[in-house]
Amino acid sequence: MKILTSTAIGLMMTVASVTVSAPAFAQGAPQVISAMDVKSVAMGYRGTKIVGSSINNDKGETIGKIDDMIISKDQRALFAIISVGGYLGIGDKLIAVRYEDLHPTKDDKGFSLPGATKDSLKALPEFVYAK
Repeated sequence: MKILTSTAIGLMMTVASVTVSAPAFAQGAPQVISAMDVKSVAMGYRGTKIVGSSINNDKGETIGKIDDMIISKDQRALFAIISVGGYLGIGDKLIAVRYEDLHPTKDDKGFSLPGATKDSLKALPEFVYAK
């Protein structure tokens, strides 16, 4: 009986994620679903952990808080909806920024938005959820 080491299992999973793809059918349309390298995916940021994170500027000042995350239908781009201004959620304004513009802080407890200030964020168009 052979016992595989965790390295061998990880290598097999990586090889499988690269070489395995099978046709799948969802709602009548043919699609191809590929296996993922689940270990690398697990190292990413969870949406539930991102929402509520603070946004800081270059000076380390808190300039907003992530209120929500949205994936656009047409561009498949990810946007962070940020709450700026106000106090304890009263009088705040929601704005949208591209997620790619945010940088995780060194301690992974928030994000920075280089070059931004509270005033520059308040000057952006207000984000309103579609009905």
